[in-house]
Amino acid sequence: MTTVDNAVYVDGCRTDNPRSLDETYEVMRNRGGMAWIGLYRPELDELRSVAEEFSLHELAVEDAQDGHQRSKLERYGETLFTVLRPARYLDDVEKVEFGELHVFVGPDFVVTVRHAESPNLARVRQRLEADAKLLALGPQAVLYAILDEVVDQYSPVVAGLENDIDEIEDQLFGDDPDVARRIYELSREVIELQRATHPLGVMLEALERGAEKYQLDLELQPRLRDVHDHVLRIVDRVDAFRTLLQNALSLHATLVAHRQHEEMRNLSESALAQNEEVKKFFSWAAIIFALTLVGTVYGMNFEFMPELGWTLGYPFAIALMILMAVGLYLSFKYKKWL
Repeated sequence: MTTVDNAVYVDGCRTDNPRSLDETYEVMRNRGGMAWIGLYRPELDELRSVAEEFSLHELAVEDAQDGHQRSKLERYGETLFTVLRPARYLDDVEKVEFGELHVFVGPDFVVTVRHAESPNLARVRQRLEADAKLLALGPQAVLYAILDEVVDQYSPVVAGLENDIDEIEDQLFGDDPDVARRIYELSREVIELQRATHPLGVMLEALERGAEKYQLDLELQPRLRDVHDHVLRIVDRVDAFRTLLQNALSLHATLVAHRQHEEMRNLSESALAQNEEVKKFFSWAAIIFALTLVGTVYGMNFEFMPELGWTLGYPFAIALMILMAVGLYLSFKYKKWL
């Protein structure tokens, strides 16, 4: 069912609960009052029916049907068309979910078209129905209450993002490999929140400046200024979040580069140490090879070898091996291989 709630109000009191849109139109024609129709992802035929009855502009209707619009405030004749981007923070997955709400405000009607679960317009309706004096101010009072609800819902989102950013600061120095990805995800959410909140300041300023043009009651004007102040505070905090995340990303890049430099230095030191060990191994191997060479030559079965019949032949071989070993040792010592 796409029609979530459908009622007619007279002097701030709910007088009729029509069971269909056609019945709402009939009540409005016969007895007047203010119609407040809440739609949730309506079918095209249903939206066209409302558009035809209340003379909604076709471009605004097309935007409401297609969705994926930026926050904005437009005027078509006597009808105000507002697009809002509500948000809510999902604690279980630590993510921000963005919705989309379209509000048509005319002289005697309010039509809301939601494309997501938030905001909770039932709470807005209950609040206004409990304050007949405020609701009696007409459709503009409904628009104010919706704006107030959307802006109020940004506060827990901001608090959730602030907590996530605090966790990022702890992860930066904890060598967490997923921290860069988390920073990127948070940056995307903050940018999306900026896109949702920044236009609200301009929209509220336009309503305040055009109070007479938009037929805003004097009692609504200070209320809208209060919402505007709230929006400005939220915008400032969200802008600060983006700066913090940019700094965190820069710091992360610096830390990664530092760790890579440390790893390269450690690898270089390890390679140098290994090279020194190779030099020592080669030096001793060369010395042993020299000894083995002389001994091997004398160990061969030569038939004619002058040194075999020489009295000093054996001492000569020993001396030769010692001299070669000492010479190689001193040479390698001079080169600092040993």
